[in-house]
Amino acid sequence: MTVRTIVTVPHPVLRRQAKKVTDFNAELQTLIDDMIETMRAAPGVGLAAPQVNVPLRLFVAEFGDEDDPEAPTQVYVVINPRIVAASRETEIGVEGCLSIPELVGEVVRPRAVTVKGLDRHGQPLTLKAKGWLARIFQHEIDHLQGVLFTDHALRVWDAEAETEPQATAD
Repeated sequence: MTVRTIVTVPHPVLRRQAKKVTDFNAELQTLIDDMIETMRAAPGVGLAAPQVNVPLRLFVAEFGDEDDPEAPTQVYVVINPRIVAASRETEIGVEGCLSIPELVGEVVRPRAVTVKGLDRHGQPLTLKAKGWLARIFQHEIDHLQGVLFTDHALRVWDAEAETEPQATAD
């Protein structure tokens, strides 16, 4: 496995629609393994193929159980994903991005989603996610559409700041 270079804004691949995966060959399997290694090395909890300059509809994620911090993490590989259901209930969360390392921001997203796609071998899968895992899936699927978290953010601030900016009176 190889740690690949993560592209950052304003790299044009980050603003393009990714292409559907049609070949589940050895090259794709290597890409998936490399993406998992790259995500872990970054470190991050999700990584979309465009972030390693590969314009394919594929993301990987690794997350545990937010209700049980001692639970082991699970790796997700989702190819040609689409959100088929989203809760009406939304929540605000702070997001960052490996392709925009200098910024974080508050983003409103549905609290739960159902994602359909294919696994690494081309077999259909359906994933139901809530909370942070749902947020991760939505963030990574946005990447496949050429959308960045800053496009949705209510507020954005410097990731190096110890606290988020305070509102000021005019």
